[in-house]
Order: sequence, then C-alpha cells, then structure tokens
Amino acid sequence: MTDDIFYMKAALSEANKAFGEDEVPVGAVVVCRDRIIARAHNLTERLTDVTAHAEMQAITSAQEALGGKYLNECTLYVTVEPCIMCAGAIGWSQMGRVVYGAPDEKRGYRRFAPQALHPRTQVVSGVMEEECAELMKSFFKQKR
Repeated sequence: MTDDIFYMKAALSEANKAFGEDEVPVGAVVVCRDRIIARAHNLTERLTDVTAHAEMQAITSAQEALGGKYLNECTLYVTVEPCIMCAGAIGWSQMGRVVYGAPDEKRGYRRFAPQALHPRTQVVSGVMEEECAELMKSFFKQKR
C-alpha cells in the first residue's frame, strides 16, 4: 500500500499540472519494475482532442518506452476512475494492474463497461481518494 501511495502522489502531481493548465485535473503514471516509465495529464484543451485523456497519453508513452504494445507487467496509477474509452485502451494494452483514486459515478467505466479491462488486470480503488476527489471538486467549483 505504501508503494501505491507513493506512485499515486506522482499521478496527483500530474493532475495538479493539468489544473494549472486549465485542463480537467486528471493525472496518470505508469510503473514497470518499480520505475515510473510514463507520466501524463489531461491535454484535451491544449490539443483540442477529446481522446487526449491522461490515461491515453500515459499508455502511449509507456508503450514507446518499452517498445511494445502490451503493458501486462505494468501498473497504471490514475487519480480518477477511467472512463469507458480509457478502460478500452487499458484492456487492449493488457495492463497488469490499475490503481485509481476517486470514483467517477457519472462517467466511470464500472457503470457502463465493467468488463472492459483485460480479465487478468487487477484493480485497486480508493488510493488517496479524498485528495483526488478534492482536486476535481475544486476545479469544477472554480468553473461555475
């Protein structure tokens, strides 16, 4: 659990970068063999690309770092529960493990596509949930 907190703090740092860039504050890191191989945050506004979610950016970067498309020995840490698009990409990459902070009751994959991840992918939820949720709440409160 201490490793999960350590790496979630790195994902939260990415989410804070997104917040500072007026992006929805979601951050992600991919860890392989106890080393961060990819860091990303939402870039949908900057790139004017609805698919530029933190998870998608992190998966692409991790695949480039490893030189292959499968991430079965990796863990994705993400501050908010992935959406169905990201869950599909996580599934196709055969991510070994997903650890997320805050649930997304409205748009999260568990609501719409709970089987989207690869059957062997382990999921851990609620790591630093309060901190991750608070950042999202602060962002949207500022928008209103």
